Amino acid sequence: MAHDLVIRNGTVVDGSGLGSFRADVAVTDGIIAEVGRVADRGGRELDAEGHVVTPGFIDGHTHMDAQVFWDPTGSSSCWHGVTSAVMGNCGFTLAPVRSNERALVVRNLERAEDIDPAALAAGIDWSFETFPEYLDAVESLPKGIHFAANIGHSALRTWAMGERAFEEEADADDLTLMAGQLREALAAGAIGFTTSRTQHHETSDGRPVASRLASWDEVAALVGVLGDTGIGIFEGADAGMSDPDPDLRSRALDRMTQLAVDTGVPMTFGLVATRNAGYLIDFLDQSAARGARMIAQTHCRGISVLLSLKTRLPFDLLPVWTDLRSRPLEEQISVLADPVRRRPFVDAAVHADYAGYAGVGAQARPPDFEGIRVYLHGLPPNPSVADVARDRGVHPAEAMIDLCVSSGGNQLFIQPSLYPQDETVLLRALRHPRAVMTFSDSGAHLSQIADSSIHTHLLGHWARDRGEFTLEEAVRMVTLEPALAWGLHSKGLLRPGMDADLNVFDPDTVGPAVPSLVDDLPAGGRRLEQRAVGFLATVVAGHITIEGGIPTGATPGRLLRTGRR
Repeated sequence: MAHDLVIRNGTVVDGSGLGSFRADVAVTDGIIAEVGRVADRGGRELDAEGHVVTPGFIDGHTHMDAQVFWDPTGSSSCWHGVTSAVMGNCGFTLAPVRSNERALVVRNLERAEDIDPAALAAGIDWSFETFPEYLDAVESLPKGIHFAANIGHSALRTWAMGERAFEEEADADDLTLMAGQLREALAAGAIGFTTSRTQHHETSDGRPVASRLASWDEVAALVGVLGDTGIGIFEGADAGMSDPDPDLRSRALDRMTQLAVDTGVPMTFGLVATRNAGYLIDFLDQSAARGARMIAQTHCRGISVLLSLKTRLPFDLLPVWTDLRSRPLEEQISVLADPVRRRPFVDAAVHADYAGYAGVGAQARPPDFEGIRVYLHGLPPNPSVADVARDRGVHPAEAMIDLCVSSGGNQLFIQPSLYPQDETVLLRALRHPRAVMTFSDSGAHLSQIADSSIHTHLLGHWARDRGEFTLEEAVRMVTLEPALAWGLHSKGLLRPGMDADLNVFDPDTVGPAVPSLVDDLPAGGRRLEQRAVGFLATVVAGHITIEGGIPTGATPGRLLRTGRR
């Protein structure tokens, strides 16, 4: 056979944003060999009639640094066409780490990223200390998708400073130690350096994560290492850029721009498209005019937390609910299903004074029943709890409780986060040439958020159902654009000579499925899993890894080590 794989009769959407065309795609030795009329046969032939064939999707913002050790498939990203994922964002990584201080790394991760410490303890082979050793460990693992890794500031600080990383600024010796390890990480293939200065990133004991204790001079010195080596991208979570004080915010934006200009380092940050976030879109162009390269990471829907009886509900902090929620699920359902025994819980939920009850980050918050949606369909529209209550003639709190009971605790609800998206700002951000649609946070917030599906949400909702983007535009947004932003130069285009990371899906049906709760973390922990519909196959490095929604067992994924840009 001339080729390992030939995908026939599909419509090629090549990632460039240019018009689609009907063609066959041939793959040999993990590389796209031909695009067009392929005469030679393949060792495996796939009929893509009625489907589009695209490059594999790239996610530039994940936290799969730990999950990669126990999950070779890359779930849930793999179900949504992601074939390459960048991990180690927001300053959170597992390395560098001293063998007698692993608890410090866990302290940074467990609350800020909602990663179960029991899973971290049971699921990771802690065979590494330095970041190069961590990269070697990841490279040796079986992987269904490719990974690139940033080195995180919080881990770097705790490795250099120990407990002092949570208490004080670094001294000259600390900074020298950090800079040396950062250089080694970049030389070994780290794709960049990341930090967090956002108030929402706290440890389990309520302290700031280690990177938040750093002075701006420390941040600038470490970014300067990237500039000196000519390697890597800098990602910063907040860094004061969203401060409510306009003067402080302006100074933060200015110093970020100046650092980018002085070092020549490309920089990226998350842009949550709220009503007041337009200034960040303007900042992209303003900083570019000064010679900086700024890349915003956007989301394609409102960031939301998922609620359920099995996880958390807005009623959980009400005193009368506290004891009930500590009991086994079966007992909770039994109580709430009984007309008499449920009364005090319904009354408390209906008449509660939620003043002062505010969630941090992705935590549940007081209920807005008009805003909370009942998760019935993978794509909008989904009815609000208030809609269901009006149909049933009951209070929304009672309707929510009834749905929990009738589903056996499985019904999920979508609660908008503290920062609901503004559609006008969102579309402006998604269309901006210096913004990339990414920011799934996959691998983190495992019991609260299911945003691995943003790629299929973009395709199904914004491109197909709403018509805000052509299919070609939407595919470019999740392929070539992130490939260029993160320097993955052999990915993002379906052209001969490029890596054979591919998706084959039905554009008329592609979209996310409704998530479900599964108990498959190491040590039996629970997480949200969200699959997709409409995919015929996903190909990684020339191997079919998922076919008809079922993993094939192939693990051809590689560690993507960066080089000089």
